[in-house]
Amino acid sequence: MPPAVKKLGPAHFCYDQEDANVKYIAEHLPWYGPAYSPHDVPSFYDISGITEDPQAFRSVIDLFVERYRAAGDKGPTHIAGFDARGFIFGPPIALALEIPFVMIRKAGKLPGVLLSSGKYTTEYSTDETVIRLGSVKAGDRVVLVDDLIATGGTALAGFDLVDALGATVYEFAAMITLPFLDGVGKIHSYREGRYKNVTCFTMIDDTTIGPSMCKNPPEGTPRIVQADEVEKYLELFK
Repeated sequence: MPPAVKKLGPAHFCYDQEDANVKYIAEHLPWYGPAYSPHDVPSFYDISGITEDPQAFRSVIDLFVERYRAAGDKGPTHIAGFDARGFIFGPPIALALEIPFVMIRKAGKLPGVLLSSGKYTTEYSTDETVIRLGSVKAGDRVVLVDDLIATGGTALAGFDLVDALGATVYEFAAMITLPFLDGVGKIHSYREGRYKNVTCFTMIDDTTIGPSMCKNPPEGTPRIVQADEVEKYLELFK
């Protein structure tokens, strides 16, 4: 039985953050400040905290699977993951549900005949994604999966790709959202509300992750350590 669902906003939901499994997952989703992140953002969530803990990883997959299996015949027919972190969570969910996993990749990565999203802007860069023609079709119900919802740019590229192929986005699923970027609001207001009724579902409520989950090392620790200096810093990470 999946945990109770909590409403975060219009067509935006997460699981009950007091559920034991959800709490365990949240405790394994650390963040880093700008000095120790690949991008200049206040909090960079690190999903390796989940992938490196088998119990947390299994709980994430099981909870998503329970959610979609509970929908029965009206549930998703496909899982589509975004390059690259959507490829971590999407395939095991699809395998457990015994439905196809579809890759939405950055331009230049897929063979075959492709549909392009065109250029779009994310919180970090300008990107373009593609999907293979024939991977989804009219009548398919597709869950889009990524690690987080930030500006919504990548998500909307996926929405438009699935929509252009005649399929329907069943839900956008992610581990967490960055509320200050209002990605969910942008998804629902896009193209005069074309996707306003599509649920965005995040496993963890951003407010659950507090300052104690910051994993910045002691001040002065370099961001990149060279191989011949690694012995100096190993003690910090035991």
